[in-house]
Amino acid sequence: MKIGIICACEDELAPFLEDLQETAVTERAMITFHTGKIGAQDVVLLYSGVCKVNAAIATQVLLDDHHVDLVINAGVAGGMDPKLQILDTVIATEVAYHDVDKEILTEYHPWMKSVFFQTDEKTVQVAKAATEGLKTKGKIWFGRMVTGEAFITDDGRQEILDAFDPLSVDMETGSMAHVCYVNQVPFLAVRSITDTADHSGAEHFANNVKEASRIAKQVTVAVIEALADR
Repeated sequence: MKIGIICACEDELAPFLEDLQETAVTERAMITFHTGKIGAQDVVLLYSGVCKVNAAIATQVLLDDHHVDLVINAGVAGGMDPKLQILDTVIATEVAYHDVDKEILTEYHPWMKSVFFQTDEKTVQVAKAATEGLKTKGKIWFGRMVTGEAFITDDGRQEILDAFDPLSVDMETGSMAHVCYVNQVPFLAVRSITDTADHSGAEHFANNVKEASRIAKQVTVAVIEALADR
């Protein structure tokens, strides 16, 4: 099995590169792909750049050029559910866009039954077993993520909560899940929390992004090690 790990920004990718061995580096579409191993697991690492279009481009190139068997989105997110705290981690069971009309996905390509992209059930089960008892600086939650173009502070937060009841929000996961869905490639997302309703704003993201990225990497590596052992 070869696993592609996509981060949105350099800070999210940096902890993974510290563990990467047997590195080969290639470039396409202004994206750098790092190929090698983390432990016994074959991986391709990259950061896409922020926002939905960048995430979609990176995911499709990853699939076309590197033929990975599983895509994992790893990085940081904003906490939406009030029970989440900074440095908690969310592992997605399903993902949706919070800023796209549902008819776009259900009445047109890719003609989905609902607005939710399901993450890979078998990988979720492996993740649950791999993270049970894993010591991180926050709790690990499994549930729904949503994606949109805006950085969510107070404006629009309640509307998103009312419509989707998500654990977390970010700007890329939905696009990656979308590309994996149409290519029929399994997908998982692991996002650690940098900001919440009680601690909102870009300054909280900036203060917490490096530590949250290290936690997301810790959780993701636990999952890929469990997959390699299967």
